[in-house]
Parts: sequence; structure tokens; C-alpha cells
Amino acid sequence: MSFHQAGDAWRSPALFVPAALSGWLTDPHSLTSRIRCRCHCMTVVPLRQSTALPGRDERNALRVAPGRAVRVREVLLCADGVPVVFAHSIVRLDDLRGVWRLFSGMGHRPLGDALFADHRVVRSPLAARRLAPDHALHRRIRALGLVPDRPLWARRSLFMRHGRPLLVTEVFLPAIMELAR
Repeated sequence: MSFHQAGDAWRSPALFVPAALSGWLTDPHSLTSRIRCRCHCMTVVPLRQSTALPGRDERNALRVAPGRAVRVREVLLCADGVPVVFAHSIVRLDDLRGVWRLFSGMGHRPLGDALFADHRVVRSPLAARRLAPDHALHRRIRALGLVPDRPLWARRSLFMRHGRPLLVTEVFLPAIMELAR
């Protein structure tokens, strides 16, 4: 299954990612579990859960018509209290009452735990890109005071349950490098 449109800069991470981040960007397993294995305490800090218009490339990935809103959840994944990943997940509004109803009540729980525990959920191949400082997600992270004005690496994939998509984008913050050691 491919949902990455030509020209939107999301590509297979195996082709071009920096060696220091390769494991983080290419591991198809749960990022939550990977972080847990490298720290004493992994926590989720909810930042935002609201209705919003998706970006063009997100709209294309979810097959949402222009002008249609989606539900957005943004959290920080923290390792021993230090933010290491900014996670941005979106789902169609009509799927909140259906197959993705769990999305609304996640709170401080990692979405990855629910996704990887459900055998009905199928994940698309990972795609990655460098987010320039002018990218909308980069601007959101900078507004939190977490990163300087330099590019960040991100990965994303679609999770399908009963044919209904959920898009998860994970942006790696500079502190992720401390977990690699």
C-alpha cells in the first residue's frame, strides 16, 4: 500500500536517512516500545486534541476532501522526563464514532500501545523526510520552545483498521540521540 504522493517529499527512509537516526526512522515496530527499552520511565504528555483542517499531504494520505476537518492529537513522548518525540496523529471525524473511537480517549496513554496490540490494525510502510523550519509541524514544535531553528527528521505511516485510515507522524527531537547511546 502506498499513500505517498509524488512531490510531497515523504519517501522510504531506507534510501536517504542519516546513519545516526536510521534505526529510529526505519524500525517498523512500536516507537513507544523502542523508547521504553532505552529509559527508566517513558511518559506521554498530551498537548492538543482538537478539530482542524489537515495539510494537503495529510489530506491526500487520508483521502479527505478539501475543506473537511479531521481530529488531531498531538503529544510529546518523553524519556525520563525529556521530550524525545513529537507525535501528530489525525483521523477522519466520522471514524471517531466508528473504528477509531479509542482515539478520542487516549489521554496520557500511548497510541502505539493500542495500535500494536490490535491484530486488525495494518500499518503501511514507513516514509520519512526532513522537516524544514517553515514546515507546519516544525513551527508547532518551535512554539513549544523545544527545538532551535534547524531541520528535524520525521517519519509517518498509515494505520488501517477495517479499511479506515489513521495517520501518525513522529518528529524526532534532538534529545532522541541520547537514547541511541
